[in-house]
Amino acid sequence: MSEPYNHIHPRLQADLDRLPSLLDAARDFARYFFDGIDHLPAAADPARVSATPFNPTPRMGAAGALEAFIARYGSHLTASTGARYWGFVTGGTTPAALIGDWLASTLDLNGADAENPTGTTLENEAIALLRDLFHLPDTFTGVFVSGATMSNAAGLATGREWVSQQRGYSAAQDGIAGRDPMRVLSAEPHSSIFKALSLIGMGRSSILRVDQLAGEGLDSREAMDMDDLRRKLESLNGEACIVSASGGTVNTVDFDDFERIAALKREFPFWLHVDAAFGGFAACSPRYAHLMRGIEHADSITIDGHKWLNVPYDSAMIFTRHPRLQSDVFQNRAAYLGDRDENAAPPIIDLTPENSRRLRALPAWFTLMAYGADGYREIVERDCALAQALGDRIAASDEFRLLAPVRMSVVCFTLSNKRGAVTREKISALLRAIRDDGRVFLTPTAYGGSPGVRAAFVNWRTTARDLDIAWDALTTAAQSRS
Repeated sequence: MSEPYNHIHPRLQADLDRLPSLLDAARDFARYFFDGIDHLPAAADPARVSATPFNPTPRMGAAGALEAFIARYGSHLTASTGARYWGFVTGGTTPAALIGDWLASTLDLNGADAENPTGTTLENEAIALLRDLFHLPDTFTGVFVSGATMSNAAGLATGREWVSQQRGYSAAQDGIAGRDPMRVLSAEPHSSIFKALSLIGMGRSSILRVDQLAGEGLDSREAMDMDDLRRKLESLNGEACIVSASGGTVNTVDFDDFERIAALKREFPFWLHVDAAFGGFAACSPRYAHLMRGIEHADSITIDGHKWLNVPYDSAMIFTRHPRLQSDVFQNRAAYLGDRDENAAPPIIDLTPENSRRLRALPAWFTLMAYGADGYREIVERDCALAQALGDRIAASDEFRLLAPVRMSVVCFTLSNKRGAVTREKISALLRAIRDDGRVFLTPTAYGGSPGVRAAFVNWRTTARDLDIAWDALTTAAQSRS
């Protein structure tokens, strides 16, 4: 080999030679960020960053890139991982999960590589820890995916394969073009269910809506009316289908009755998929575990990691009792991948949409080993207690009113009518004022035909002090509106 190929690029070599000091610099900035997280705005106007001219000057080395990042973004960083980021359903990152995530990048293990026993064994251990946390039987296997959307897609794709095999063909092998439509029965599907159905070729219109339980106002429900579910199943005349149940709806954290749904499997052929992205953590607490009764009868379950598990983006799991069917969908064969033992359990690469993936299991492994079931029980119960406390303040307020009952960790509310009818424009103006105040971040919603606001408590940092700070910000913003 000629002499030039005995060396790497000089900037790469320089960074390699001083890698310890570069890591120290990154650590120092991370510490600076965490030291100030309670004083950073929870969110900010995106126009502030996009309006800043970007004049890149590459070839500056890692130290220069870090300096450029701090110069460009340092004053625009927000505390989306902090205690008062209550928008969407977003957790933070526990200290142990942060260590695990840093090491995942350091080790750069391919989580789907069967020849890398550390990665595959560790992922299986993390899944076992999660299975114990959710009190799932050993009949469930699981793998990590990027988020709840991909987890729902994986669960529904496996359900699609089951339905197709009931009809005498394989959707994974033969496709579904020209076939009779497959129906997905659901009462309050998350938006990611529609996205997943589009992704896997079943289409958004494959959803057949099931009526919700009767109720109004603070007695309202989002769970399936079981009588109507039976009617919908009967209308399919024995045709296999998918039932997509909710393990915590996004507005009110309502749960479908898994036990009663599972009982219908004795009469009707359907695959039961449960979207328990954050509500699945009810299983961690004796106060809420009853909401998950019957979950062991599900065929596939979605759990999100960057919600109540409080590991960094991106992370989720798909659990199933049917790994062979899952492998029928996601199997990957090529000469360079080597031979497979078809009698052995499917390798991870045959169970996930991605072939190449980072070791997402490592942050989960770290945080579960560090804090255990009692640590997550405390987080869940504290967050739920704080959500209930916010609900109590809203119920007693002249500025706001509840739109729905506070069941676990989400508070769904709106402005009072004392200044006239509530409109989307008024809610948008309120949320902008709250965002610009910086002390708390919330996201909009609509419930029962009324525009409103959601506050979702799933962060490990949140305490009663944060509730006091956020409440002052909410009331100040509401009182300042004309």
